[in-house]
Amino acid sequence: MVFDAQDHRGLARFYVALTGGEERYADDEWVTTFTGDGWRLGFQAAPDHVAPRWPDQAHPQQMHMDFQVADLAAATARAEELGARTIETGASRTVLADPAGHPFCLCASEQAEPIRTFAVNIDCPDGAPLSEFYAALLGYQVKYQQDKMAWVGTAEPAPMGEILFQPVADYRPPRWPDPAHPQQMHLDFTVTDVDAAESRALELGATRLPGEGDNWRVYADPDGHPFCLVWTV
Repeated sequence: MVFDAQDHRGLARFYVALTGGEERYADDEWVTTFTGDGWRLGFQAAPDHVAPRWPDQAHPQQMHMDFQVADLAAATARAEELGARTIETGASRTVLADPAGHPFCLCASEQAEPIRTFAVNIDCPDGAPLSEFYAALLGYQVKYQQDKMAWVGTAEPAPMGEILFQPVADYRPPRWPDPAHPQQMHLDFTVTDVDAAESRALELGATRLPGEGDNWRVYADPDGHPFCLVWTV
């Protein structure tokens, strides 16, 4: 998961403190961190970043992360102490915005101690077809589809193992690289043969987008969310 932010270094520090993780690399454009349970998070400088204003679909979140916590009240207080802002509260879930404005959820779970990175959630008009795209692209299983909601993951727990798809009314896709319709976040997938992986992604319904580097290329999924294929140089 990669977050856009004007202050990418500050946002990285927030998530390191929130998840009990560590920073591995930082420069003026990029920070790489790992959560305490092994998820890799990236933060890229976006000087023209326009923050989401969830639940306003005129300024959509596009994606958000779910974290499971053993003590919801304590975890919420800790997130606020670190700079998050509470948006919505419930008996088993708190929705907050991080310092850059990206929403995330803290979900009560007795199995999480003290915090567990659970899933990436992707907004879409209908989760079923998008879940089938990602399952085929990643070799995952479709674990759930109902009422336009869907969930894919691996047979066994693994880092970055769960992706959820939630339908939203009046869905407005990003138009990367247009800053007026920002991606907010995007996913990176590591591949060994980028040409073969690109061919498969396009066959499944992805679109090649402008932008590439020595070890990455940019695409959009069928609902317009950018993602990157990354390989080792």
